[in-house]
Amino acid sequence: MKRTLVFLILLGLTGCAPVAPVASGGPAAPEEKAPTGSDRYRAKVHTELAAGYYARGQYAVALSEVNTALSSESAYAPAYNILGLIRAELREDKEAEESFRRAIALQPQYSEALNNYGLFLCQRGRVEEGLNRFESALANPLYTTPEMALANAGACALSKGDVSKAEVYYQRALRHAPNLGMALLGMAEVDFRSQRLLAARGKLRQLADGGELSAQGLWLGVRVERALGDRGAENTYAAQLRRRFPEAMQTQWLLMGQYDQAGGLL
Repeated sequence: MKRTLVFLILLGLTGCAPVAPVASGGPAAPEEKAPTGSDRYRAKVHTELAAGYYARGQYAVALSEVNTALSSESAYAPAYNILGLIRAELREDKEAEESFRRAIALQPQYSEALNNYGLFLCQRGRVEEGLNRFESALANPLYTTPEMALANAGACALSKGDVSKAEVYYQRALRHAPNLGMALLGMAEVDFRSQRLLAARGKLRQLADGGELSAQGLWLGVRVERALGDRGAENTYAAQLRRRFPEAMQTQWLLMGQYDQAGGLL
């Protein structure tokens, strides 16, 4: 997920137009001035570097790069978007929220920031607020990757047990991107909860054909094959889960026989 977020961030950086400074929370900024072309270029480059360090989990270096970007242009919305992601990883929730809100205040139709903020809110249990942010992201007709917000909205709805709403979001995501892994996995979970076991199996096999399954996917495979009574397939999924993800919570559920635990898609 983190690599996908960063890839989308880097795509979004190329199209950010200059905006007027807006007062908001977040790190202290130098005295506002109209950015020059070189200021914008420097802010963009250092934000891209921050995104790369964030993807590798080097949060201190990523923060340094964000600060350098903001010293070049203190109202550069993508830098605040990255800052929100970093602060969220560091569990500095107040600062993360301030950063996301700052990015959106500077650029109200910044769909990538709206999507990231929505995911942040859902992960903190603020489901309705998160869904509203996803809808705001989707309202932008120029949003180039609406499938990401739709898949995240599906996971958000599923986290509160709203299977029917989650199914609508996932189906919409798959219409945009039929092979989107996070949407396929989410839809497989919806199928499992709706007792459409063969449909869930089919989507998991489609995911496996496209690459290795995540811990969530393997855990769902265990539960699907257990429900279908195929002990051989269940054991195959279980062995992969233990071998590849020994520290994952899904592996702990497997070892304790807690088969009623959902996979955690957010």
